Amino acid sequence: MRWAGQRIEAETPGTLPGLGSIAGLVRSVTTPEFQGITFHEVLARSALNSVPGSGLPFNWTINPYRGCTHACRYCFARPTHRYLELDQGLDFDQQIVVKTNVVEVLRRELARPSWRGEQVALGTNTDPYQRAEGRYRLMPGIIETLAASGTPLSILTKGTLLRRDLDLLVAAAEQVPVGLGVSLALADEDLRRLVEPGVPSVRGRLELIRAIREAGLPCGVMVAPVLPWLTDSAEQLDHLFGELAEAGATGVTTLVLHLRPGVKEWFMSWLARERPDLVSRYDQLYSHGTNALPSFRNAFEDKVRPLLDKHGFGRSHHRSRSTSDSLSPSSPRPASDSRSTADSRSTSDSRSTSAAGAGIRSTDGAVEASGPGSASGWGEPDPTNARFRGPNRQPDRSRARTQQNNAHPARRTTSRRHPAASVPPITPDPEQQALF
Repeated sequence: MRWAGQRIEAETPGTLPGLGSIAGLVRSVTTPEFQGITFHEVLARSALNSVPGSGLPFNWTINPYRGCTHACRYCFARPTHRYLELDQGLDFDQQIVVKTNVVEVLRRELARPSWRGEQVALGTNTDPYQRAEGRYRLMPGIIETLAASGTPLSILTKGTLLRRDLDLLVAAAEQVPVGLGVSLALADEDLRRLVEPGVPSVRGRLELIRAIREAGLPCGVMVAPVLPWLTDSAEQLDHLFGELAEAGATGVTTLVLHLRPGVKEWFMSWLARERPDLVSRYDQLYSHGTNALPSFRNAFEDKVRPLLDKHGFGRSHHRSRSTSDSLSPSSPRPASDSRSTADSRSTSDSRSTSAAGAGIRSTDGAVEASGPGSASGWGEPDPTNARFRGPNRQPDRSRARTQQNNAHPARRTTSRRHPAASVPPITPDPEQQALF
């Protein structure tokens, strides 16, 4: 079937419930390389999504895909598929909407005189480096277009496919601030296959962190969600933080699992199959709504702070943002594909604490610890914090070059790299559907 011969108006009746009515639907595609997956190619009318007044470090996002082949059992973006009259279970994993013209539309939007060059975040909805990106290659054009327009960008991903675009990201960092974050919630590969069946391996993501750092870019890590009684032991977290420090992560943020309506049912059905012994404990832990009981979150904070400090992630000043209790437990309001509005944050019963000598503050089960020269777990530069050295277990090529230049002034060059952009924060907003 020829792509160029398709018209926006050419809908395929009966392809899937609701999809025939989506403006811009061109065709639905299945291929042998992606068994069980259907790609629904659409021509989007907008690339930039506005999230004004959300309290986030950015007001704009880009979501090249809807649905996600990572198939994480806990993904809180799942309810958004209901807006397409698809379910939040297997349809979310297997029915992927692809905005094939997103680069062309983005280029037009950034050329408007009204565009102010504000930061744009990717990875705040479904992962931009999921498997579909290997087929459609939308991210290179997005990165190049943003950088060429002088627009700062940040990316949060579980996808090791980002390595393909590292050269582009390094080049973009010479033009605009670029922030990168990797989501890595557990170190147990067997458990990963069960709870994140479509996600790259633990080792692959550790190598991705290492590759980003060797390219001279900062890389924060989101250890989220932490799954009670599955990934939250001190031994598990200690091991994972050690691996992240060895890989060169510039910061770590932890967040206890929250289960919003729609996601909770899907996750609990998986738990009943794989760990029926934990079902009653989860029912009690999440008996009051989306978030784990305060007693559990507070105990988690007390456990995780010294571990972050042990591995060099808690030795600098950092900020701790509002966490899972700040999420409204109500269902999200329907949002259009081109625009979403973040719900206002509710007042929480949060507890803010500080670790002695470490300056670590945490709130409601989320702890954010910054790495070298950063103000948060994502590694964005903070001039007031330049004295922090952070973990130094692996040689840093950029640091070695700096030392060499200092030893030989004649070789010294001036770097044009911009400070890193903020990567999506530790707390997902109800309308910012999928940070992890």
